[in-house]
Amino acid sequence: MNDWRPTFARRLSILAAIFVAWVGIVEARLVYLHVVQHRALLDRAEEQQQARQQIPAARGEITARDGSPLAMSVPGNALEATRSLINDPEAVASRLCRVLHGCDAADRQALIKQLRWEKRGSRYVFLRRKLADDEAAALRALNEPNVRVVEVPQRSYPGGTTAAHLVGYTDIDNKGMTGIELAMDSILAGRPGLQLVIKSPLPGHSRLLTRLLREPAPGATIETTIDRDLQFIAERALADAVQEHDALGGAVIVMDPMNGEILALANAPTFDLNDYRVATDEEKLNRAAQHIYEPGSTFKSFIAAAALEVLHMPTTRMFDVSAGSITFGPRKIHDMHRYGPLSFMDVIVKSSNVGAIKIGQALGSEIVSRYVYRFGFGETLARDIPYQRAGLVDKRLPQFKPSELASVSMGYQIGVTPLQMVAAVGSIANGGELIAPHVVRATIVDGVRTEVPRQVIRRTIPTEIADDLTAILEQVVARGTAKRAQIPGYTIAGKTGTAEKLENGHYSKIHNNVSFVGFVPSRRPRAVILAILDSPRRGGRTGGEVAAPIFRTIADATLRRLGVPPSEPDPHGLLAGPNGPAGPTPVSLPVIERGPMLDVAPAMANAPGTVPDVRGLSAREAIRVLTRAGVEPRLSGSGVVQGQWPAAGTVIRPGLSCDLVLVRAIAQLDPERGLEP
Repeated sequence: MNDWRPTFARRLSILAAIFVAWVGIVEARLVYLHVVQHRALLDRAEEQQQARQQIPAARGEITARDGSPLAMSVPGNALEATRSLINDPEAVASRLCRVLHGCDAADRQALIKQLRWEKRGSRYVFLRRKLADDEAAALRALNEPNVRVVEVPQRSYPGGTTAAHLVGYTDIDNKGMTGIELAMDSILAGRPGLQLVIKSPLPGHSRLLTRLLREPAPGATIETTIDRDLQFIAERALADAVQEHDALGGAVIVMDPMNGEILALANAPTFDLNDYRVATDEEKLNRAAQHIYEPGSTFKSFIAAAALEVLHMPTTRMFDVSAGSITFGPRKIHDMHRYGPLSFMDVIVKSSNVGAIKIGQALGSEIVSRYVYRFGFGETLARDIPYQRAGLVDKRLPQFKPSELASVSMGYQIGVTPLQMVAAVGSIANGGELIAPHVVRATIVDGVRTEVPRQVIRRTIPTEIADDLTAILEQVVARGTAKRAQIPGYTIAGKTGTAEKLENGHYSKIHNNVSFVGFVPSRRPRAVILAILDSPRRGGRTGGEVAAPIFRTIADATLRRLGVPPSEPDPHGLLAGPNGPAGPTPVSLPVIERGPMLDVAPAMANAPGTVPDVRGLSAREAIRVLTRAGVEPRLSGSGVVQGQWPAAGTVIRPGLSCDLVLVRAIAQLDPERGLEP
């Protein structure tokens, strides 16, 4: 019988070797997991059990100047995924696509791309920023692991189309894309919060516990310069004109020339901010800041400014334009009508091309070039309007040939934007300061309101030259090409423009740009208004026929809205002074409806924090009372206060001003002493 002991010893050695090898392997694996893979496994465990998630911050509001919202954040639902835990993006995308509205093959491929995770990318992704209520309910019922419906703030635009090009919109990630949403994105966005989420091991990773790590900080509120009522009026007037004249489009700008605040800016065509994805590029185009056009005769105002300042040209200087045309080689430039000799003033009033060219020739290319740049053409002016264009000014302008200078003198061979034009004319209105147009009036952060100051870019012309030029532009409206811009009781200064459009290297006989730009009242201006239509094809083809009536409609509403008193005596004698038909009888100015601010109870007239009643006080006493109350007085006329706006009892807000209408002192009846002067 063989001895079994050697066999047993050999087998035991083999088992021992296997055991030692197994222990070594286990130990090596443990070392590998606990040392080499320690950080990676901790990260994976943390990812499976808990997550740090951002809490979106509420985007700040955008409001009109009266505080009414133009853009705001509202609660909504979004679809989020932890893509680092998704192994089959194609299958997940297919299941999601069956629930999401309108999800086609292209959308499914986009979902697959979003769900694929690369280690250098974020583990989390928003698949949809906006979900309909039924979509959110269906997605919750789907119970897809690693995909969840979360509540997030979403952008809403209560006005829809109101000031759409100025307000702008945000993309799917709530980032500003156009308008103020883009220009002020950094302070509108706020700062997102952070939370720690402990997740359940059950499918879908339902939350067991969340712990706030950092509160989200909401974005700032942006208060715009837009007057919502004037914006509505401007948009309506422009839309009606585009339809009436079968135009391709147009733009309107209403600006306060004293501080550059844009009170209204309208474009046609326009679009709905709440449904911007269906809008065309043409509808999204901010014509007021991006459309470059040859201004035509509106540009003659700046040629006249140069002649007044540099050549000291008297308004009575005569120019012979009786030929009705002027020739430069093979090129012949005509006036719209045949005139006899015209004075310098009447060259502008009648908008004579031949006369303007002769003025330009007297100035020379270098001086004309200097004034082109001085008035802001060739540069962007607004700080808070994205994508604005600088226009087109030929760098060779200082050395232009006579024929080229002739074109510029009558508003051709130079490209401007409506925004540049309204700012340039605004500098004439305010006495010679080129002020940057702006649409942001103030920012409000944590209840603290910070106003945006006016920015003077440069002086364009001396005040006395601005006064002389204003007198010429008044005559354009009174007896020249802009009679249709007249408003009874108010003096208006402005200029019409009609320019054929350059198409395929030739000027079109069908398509042109017609415009009117003016300011009212001409001597104490409260608004500069520009109206321009692109290619009107029905009911007139000139700025005087088409654009001036748009100006009149908007200017009349603006004067009423701002409570501006008439600047001329009433033709019926109702506003005559002591020596007029009405004698010493006290008069009442026409009642102007200004909305609910007039409905103030008498008991509130002198309540603390409200506008005091200064009617019947002298100008000096009214200024003292209003200044003490923290209200800036604006006076019109002389004598005692006959009317005020806002009405007594209106709550005082920072920066509030009060317009006072003064009339000469009138006889008053003393019950004891009779009539006293």
